[in-house]
Amino acid sequence: MISLLWIGFIVFVLAMLAIDLFLVNRDPHEVRMKEALGWTGVCVALALLFNVAVYYIYEHDWLGIGSNFANLTAPGGPEHLVVPTGMGKRAATEFFTGWLIEYSLSMDNIFVIALIFAHFRIPAKYQHRVLFWGIMGALILRGVMILAGSVLVTRFEWVIYLFGLFLIYTGIKMVGQNSDDYDPEQGIVLRTARRLLPVTAGLDGERFTTRVDGRLMVTPLFIVLLIVESTDVVFAVDSIPAIFGITRDPFLVFTSNVFAIMGLRSLYFALASLMNKFTYLKYSLAFILVFVGVKMMLEGVHHVRPLVERWSGGLPSWLGWLPVEPVHLTPTVSLSIIAVALAAGVGVSLARPPKKVAARSATE
Repeated sequence: MISLLWIGFIVFVLAMLAIDLFLVNRDPHEVRMKEALGWTGVCVALALLFNVAVYYIYEHDWLGIGSNFANLTAPGGPEHLVVPTGMGKRAATEFFTGWLIEYSLSMDNIFVIALIFAHFRIPAKYQHRVLFWGIMGALILRGVMILAGSVLVTRFEWVIYLFGLFLIYTGIKMVGQNSDDYDPEQGIVLRTARRLLPVTAGLDGERFTTRVDGRLMVTPLFIVLLIVESTDVVFAVDSIPAIFGITRDPFLVFTSNVFAIMGLRSLYFALASLMNKFTYLKYSLAFILVFVGVKMMLEGVHHVRPLVERWSGGLPSWLGWLPVEPVHLTPTVSLSIIAVALAAGVGVSLARPPKKVAARSATE
């Protein structure tokens, strides 16, 4: 019965995308700041409304999804579950936290997409088409990745600790990365596409393919679409494990991802030109990845105690701090920490803009 919720949600998403493609943005045009901010507001409002729906769906156990969620979140495992009560608030908090993480991690993605468009000199009026079909591909690819991740986490619990270690490593690595160093020409996707596909010298309007002397060829717009898709996969490798650190419910993981991705396009047009001002935001994002990774590790650290006792014939005194039960942070605490980290990154960036941006603003 839970599959009906999945089907209903996917139908809703397809309807929204159809309205976008065939009604709102039927004709190619440059998306201005005012329009982008308006659609960003619409996407955020839809996510918040769905968050309310998540509360009622899980609280009232529609189609048994609340019971299934309670089994996933029972502290001692499914066998300790008595009554699936109070699941609405927890599910809604986990959805919102996952959506907030995904949306915030999209900031780096936006900057890279802006570099790709600038590198290939894609006119602003055609960028919306690339992002639309890029989002369509991202929804499919992320759906597959989430399904695979859910199966792995369910069947092999130790995978969640690998996710945690990976997030800690990624967060530490992010601090030393510079998005300005990104070069599309060095990517394997671009080199492979140019080697295997016949590419036209220039664009043909908003077409991805065209015919030259009767020969079917792809345009640079299609190449850019491939690069944007591959870029999203790279970012999904970070963000999807991060959301699994917040919730194990695949429906919440998928829906929070979808709402964040659907809002990515309008967020790009609203923020692409302002990304240089948020120089300290990457430290917040790095902290969030490390925090979620540590949270994953803490939830499994109690497994270490019996292993040490078995191998050493007892627990050394210096390991007496090892917990007997899982260490859980409530969804509300996790959400609060993540929200404070994001607010700090944005606040410091606005209070201490980079010298180049500050100098440019002073001369305007």
